[in-house]
Amino acid sequence: MGDKSKLTDFMSKEGGYVTFGDNNKGKIMGEGNIGNQYKTQIKNVLYVDELKHNLLSISQLCDKGFKIEFNKNFCLTSEAMLCDVVHIGKRIGNIYMLNIEHASFHELICLVSKINDSWLWHRRTAHINMHHLNHLVRKDLVIDLPKLKFGKNKLCEACRKGKQVKSSFQSKNIVSSSKPLELFHIDLFGPSRTISLGGNYYGLVIVDDYSRFKWTLFLKTKSEAFDAFHKISKMIQNEKGLNIVSLRNDHRGEFQNESFENFWEKIKFITIFLPQEHLNRMVL
Repeated sequence: MGDKSKLTDFMSKEGGYVTFGDNNKGKIMGEGNIGNQYKTQIKNVLYVDELKHNLLSISQLCDKGFKIEFNKNFCLTSEAMLCDVVHIGKRIGNIYMLNIEHASFHELICLVSKINDSWLWHRRTAHINMHHLNHLVRKDLVIDLPKLKFGKNKLCEACRKGKQVKSSFQSKNIVSSSKPLELFHIDLFGPSRTISLGGNYYGLVIVDDYSRFKWTLFLKTKSEAFDAFHKISKMIQNEKGLNIVSLRNDHRGEFQNESFENFWEKIKFITIFLPQEHLNRMVL
């Protein structure tokens, strides 16, 4: 910034130059803090001679562990680990203006409650799932829990890091199958938080073990898994002139139902649900 009078704990120093947008340079004359004594204070602000506008570096805020979010009307600066809003900038024209000097701690607390009420209760209830929070509201199981519709519109950093796991898998130097369509891997993922342009929430993925060729089918509901697989399996077999010999899946309900069981018996598929090391010892 270029106004020395607004800086507190100011210390004079000569630390080089800052290059402006028109390639002119301003000399760094010192360093101080701006804001009040609460969370809104920004430290290590450079006092630059002849600087006409105050500039806040988004990259440096991110380096300090903050997360920046922009929407149509506001710019929110929050602590990445706690999701607590620290600074709120209002959009004026095409510029987001942040008034640090006049912001107060109590004003920010009110804005946090207004903007992040769902996530505030998510943390208060030990990071419970939003689906369970809605259940608590419907059944009126928690005293003073507000009648809100809790939705998961973003990721909770604490939940994401707490649930991260890393499992190592032993590498295989050989292919389990000897020809195409001998072994298929199949899985269904979803529902995704974002609906596709075609209105689909689920994806059915099929991988041929021999060629590693993949087919991905997008579905609106889980119940469409059988019809989608039935259709594409006929197309693949006609195209290759071969029959699907075995299939591996995660033994979930979308594959363990009457439709799939009848399908296997009708076309005499050999369905195998065994670990990889067992399958390698079997001759199909």
